[in-house]
Amino acid sequence: MSYKHLSIIERSKLEILHQQGKSSRAIAKELGRHPSTICRELQRTASFEAYEAEQAQNACVERRKASVSTGKWSASLAALLEEKLRATWSPEQITEHFRVDGLPVISFKTIYRWLYTGRLVRGALQVLRHKGKRQKPAETRGKFAIGRSISDRPNEVRSRETFGHWELDTVVSGRGKSKGCVATLIERKTRLYTAILMPDLTALSMEIALGVAISQYPKGTFLTATADRGKEFACYANLKDTHGVHIYFVDPYSSWQRGSNENGNGLLREFHPKGTDFALVEDEKLGQTLDLINHRPRKCLGWRTAHESFTEELSHLV
Repeated sequence: MSYKHLSIIERSKLEILHQQGKSSRAIAKELGRHPSTICRELQRTASFEAYEAEQAQNACVERRKASVSTGKWSASLAALLEEKLRATWSPEQITEHFRVDGLPVISFKTIYRWLYTGRLVRGALQVLRHKGKRQKPAETRGKFAIGRSISDRPNEVRSRETFGHWELDTVVSGRGKSKGCVATLIERKTRLYTAILMPDLTALSMEIALGVAISQYPKGTFLTATADRGKEFACYANLKDTHGVHIYFVDPYSSWQRGSNENGNGLLREFHPKGTDFALVEDEKLGQTLDLINHRPRKCLGWRTAHESFTEELSHLV
């Protein structure tokens, strides 16, 4: 249930109507409010000689300030935390030590947050073992919340028993390099890995790239695909309508649900390490990389190559 506080304009109207001797119910009808709202407002200001909108507004502001929690932060607590951090304790070790000694318990996540915002040791992340390197930059690509969940995906896809089910992702250029990126795809049963260069990380570019990939193979090669909820996959409805490919989306923070694709991206990074500007990578060079990846013997395929397994499956579709 949502609730909206009275504004200064509404309080000004209330003041005038109240001075005119209107009842709470009549005032509420005039303002489009519930009668109880008007009654409570008048009761709160009963100590006033007469209801005044400005005085009531100021009182409301003060009440709202007082209702905000001050949290657990204090200078003495900060000094204690900084002492432990400088002694090379991790935030989790500090939290558990406080718990055992009966001290006020501070979540280790809170300690990290205070560190990253500069409230502890002036934000000097060198007090951490990993110097704060594991803190990921804020996600700016955008996401969407519609589409079919991976929980709706057929069991045969999960068990890798049938052919034609893919995992999708994108690999981007180094930060500040360019918008160039790569759409990556891997077939779950045969582990064939492929990639297509894109000019930017948009749904239109992804739709075109996947359309190119699908057109290269016979009908039945692409039945389903599993992806994350990055905004570049907002084209999922068009892919279903145009190519008949059903798209399923993994749960948040569950990249393991499309682990084959994550592994394939790691193989791609052997040839194009982080920081690569994909706008400068040529199709021929990317093709050579994919050939090397797909012609390696794979233990999960009985030491056959992904190319061999994929070719055999294609022969059943023709």
